[in-house]
Amino acid sequence: MLSIHLILFLAFGAVAAAGAINLLVQRHPINAALSLIAVMAALAGEYMLLGAEFVAAVQVIVYAGAIMVLFVFVIMLLNAGVEEQTKGSRVAIVFGVPGMLLGSLLIAWVVLKHSGTGDVAVGALPGAPNVIGQLLFHEFLLPFEVTSILILIAIMGAVVLASKPPVPGGGPAKKVQD
Repeated sequence: MLSIHLILFLAFGAVAAAGAINLLVQRHPINAALSLIAVMAALAGEYMLLGAEFVAAVQVIVYAGAIMVLFVFVIMLLNAGVEEQTKGSRVAIVFGVPGMLLGSLLIAWVVLKHSGTGDVAVGALPGAPNVIGQLLFHEFLLPFEVTSILILIAIMGAVVLASKPPVPGGGPAKKVQD
């Protein structure tokens, strides 16, 4: 008989997989961003099942909240609409599909090979907020700051791409009078 945890795990996994597939097939960038929020919420549910409530809350607050607001801000700033569809690259099909299948088989093999080792009880892993804070702001301070700088550079790049080209002559555009 299936336990409630397994049923919830499969349900959250199905929502995450469906959201990821929907993310890839969407033509409108806002709908794709909403699909990504669904994936992040399903991942937060998976974290809750693993007993990592703090990580689940951070997943929702940071990723589904702040990062998605940045994504939507950049999409709106760039005024991204529906892109022109092309047939795609033959090289991508020839190498991409077998590469994806090979990667999937490799991941499945690793997961199946190591799935029976080291069973850990739910909540037994260290994950108190003060421990995570110590790790984040002491041992992992440099990667944390580099990530924030990369996000800042991405926002500045979006602003530059969205800005209108300067008017020749150096000043504001002048009205032509009759």
